[in-house]
Amino acid sequence: MSYQVKELLLPDGSSPYAAWFATLDPLAAAKIRVAVARMEQGNLSSVEWFRGIGEYKIDWGPGYRIYLAKDGLKVIVLLGGGSKKRQQKDIDEAVALWEDYKRRKAQTKKGA
Repeated sequence: MSYQVKELLLPDGSSPYAAWFATLDPLAAAKIRVAVARMEQGNLSSVEWFRGIGEYKIDWGPGYRIYLAKDGLKVIVLLGGGSKKRQQKDIDEAVALWEDYKRRKAQTKKGA
């Protein structure tokens, strides 16, 4: 099963994932791109699910993490990223972003 992978966009159009990705050095960025490509192909074996989100662990460098969630059966939403050092703070931020996304999506449906 393959997935459509997209970035979470905030109401102002910004992407927390893109903001984090822009801070990475080229080698780290390449590792992250490979991980995202694996997700698109349906390989979620490196993802641990909890609190409504997933944490894709990359065992390299400082222990990079990609935070994501599933929106339905075919869509993965990238919430952000980080490293093992800031793990709990990054998890809390990702959970808050996902809750906000779901709330905004529900309001859009009500207004439609």
